Amino acid sequence: MLPPVPKLDVHQCLRELPVPLVYEGPCPGGQVGAAYVRWPDGHRSVLTSGPDVSHLLSVARAAGIPAPKYELVQSRVIVQELLPGTTPRIPTATTVQRMIEINQRCRGLLAGRPDLPALRLYLRADGPGFCLHGSLREYDSRTRYLLDQVEEIGQAFPDTLEGDDLVHTDFHPENVLVDATGTVTGVIDWDGATRGNADFDLFTLRFDLAHRAPELHVDVPGTVALVSWAHMSLRMVDWAIRHFTASDVTVWLDIAHTLRPR
Repeated sequence: MLPPVPKLDVHQCLRELPVPLVYEGPCPGGQVGAAYVRWPDGHRSVLTSGPDVSHLLSVARAAGIPAPKYELVQSRVIVQELLPGTTPRIPTATTVQRMIEINQRCRGLLAGRPDLPALRLYLRADGPGFCLHGSLREYDSRTRYLLDQVEEIGQAFPDTLEGDDLVHTDFHPENVLVDATGTVTGVIDWDGATRGNADFDLFTLRFDLAHRAPELHVDVPGTVALVSWAHMSLRMVDWAIRHFTASDVTVWLDIAHTLRPR
């Protein structure tokens, strides 16, 4: 079986920084990890690890999207602004509607930027630590059947999703912060942000809600639904195989079957 993605090594990250930050504890949620840290002047931030996408977050903030600032980047160690709000335990219709409005603000933000790579789907070969084909091929007959569908779609369509939009690529309720009314006060975890078609983020949200809050629904135009379905099915089932239980694998297989565009 393929290995899981390793958790964030907070103390190793802190040793790599040129500023003595104090670890205050893990952030809630997330699969790889983030941590609260405090600066010498007393203000608090969030420590994560990933690529430097500060140039994309500047574009997002200029469009009125509540994205964090990066306060320090050291290799792949990121110390970013701590935004107000909390992760919603159960998403509400208000939160989902606000997320859809934020998605609309992402449209066209990267027009004229062909220098930025388009969103990779990884339907033909493994992604970088996620969307691994081998885990589905090895697990059981049902996951192999799903992989056959994914790879068939991958052969029929380009493996990049072109567009002029800013795409978050992991746009679901655990990656937003909300106030007491459910209004979104922050969008976090932009590690995979790139240029593409923002309808992909809507399908990601729809996939997540099918598990987290099936009574809430998000419409996704048919133009990108099939390749988005293939990517999300591969991504979530692979992740469940490598990080969770057999029952979780079954849940995501069932969601993939239910949400496949007809």
